[in-house]
Amino acid sequence: MAQHSLRSIARKLRRAPSTISREVRRNGGTKHYRAAASDGQAWDRAQRPKLCKLVGNDYLCRTISAKLHRKWSPQQIAGWLMREHPDEEAKRVSHETIYRSLFVQTRGVLKKELQAHLRATRSIRRSRHATLKRSGLGKFNDAVSIRERPADVEDRAVPGHWEGDLIAGSGNSFIATLVERHTRFVMLAKVSNKDSHSVIQALIKQARKLPKDLYQSLTWDRGTEMAGHKAFTLATDIDVFLCEPHSPWQRGTNENTNRLLRQYFPKGTDLSIHSQAKLSAVARQLNERPRKTLGYETPAERFNACVASIR
Repeated sequence: MAQHSLRSIARKLRRAPSTISREVRRNGGTKHYRAAASDGQAWDRAQRPKLCKLVGNDYLCRTISAKLHRKWSPQQIAGWLMREHPDEEAKRVSHETIYRSLFVQTRGVLKKELQAHLRATRSIRRSRHATLKRSGLGKFNDAVSIRERPADVEDRAVPGHWEGDLIAGSGNSFIATLVERHTRFVMLAKVSNKDSHSVIQALIKQARKLPKDLYQSLTWDRGTEMAGHKAFTLATDIDVFLCEPHSPWQRGTNENTNRLLRQYFPKGTDLSIHSQAKLSAVARQLNERPRKTLGYETPAERFNACVASIR
């Protein structure tokens, strides 16, 4: 109408001339272009051409809901579905689709309440320097350093090598956590206190539940609770290796496991209220969750295969 050139319009709108040219050409050219009609057509073109994959798929909705209730992550669910249905595309879905179905409520596919079963995420990232300020780190003259640990432990090629630690709760309450490096199989032990005698006795009790070939070594942080590590070795014939001071990352498998366990045992809660039966049930649920690092096998499947191979 005003007879402005496309380049002058582009300058006023602070857009590239090619952008203005495409917009006008797409919507009838300079003679027939109308802003209102063009805007409506743009909204029509922008609509998603297909529905979310979960819409109308009762199998996927039921399966995903059941797995979320068991505290599987969307990535674990997607990997498990891929493994279970490699040739049935209708029974597989990406973890991004699951997340979008949970958080984009306009889709209305998965109930919002299922968000409560997702693993809690931190609002801030704690500096590594914070780990250097922990108190109660022991100095043991008789400690066997992690640097002396055999090479076959380091590369996870052989089962039977464990990492352990304590997770803390309110009121001076603790749970001993153990994870096998090769299979990521988890065991939890109720401890009455953080003193060395209580922790060592709990660890001895757990160790006696396993075949000797599947419990050959234990790597632990250099905390005061391991002051009696020699008594543990004497009772079980299991070698104990201690991390270097301020180096929890040297038992990273256990650190990662402890983060997973916080979904069940949040920080600041009283851990003493949980019975050993409850701890074993949590460990079983965690061991039945597929792991990406295991090709979406579960730790239980991988560990049971190891048990069968030594019989």
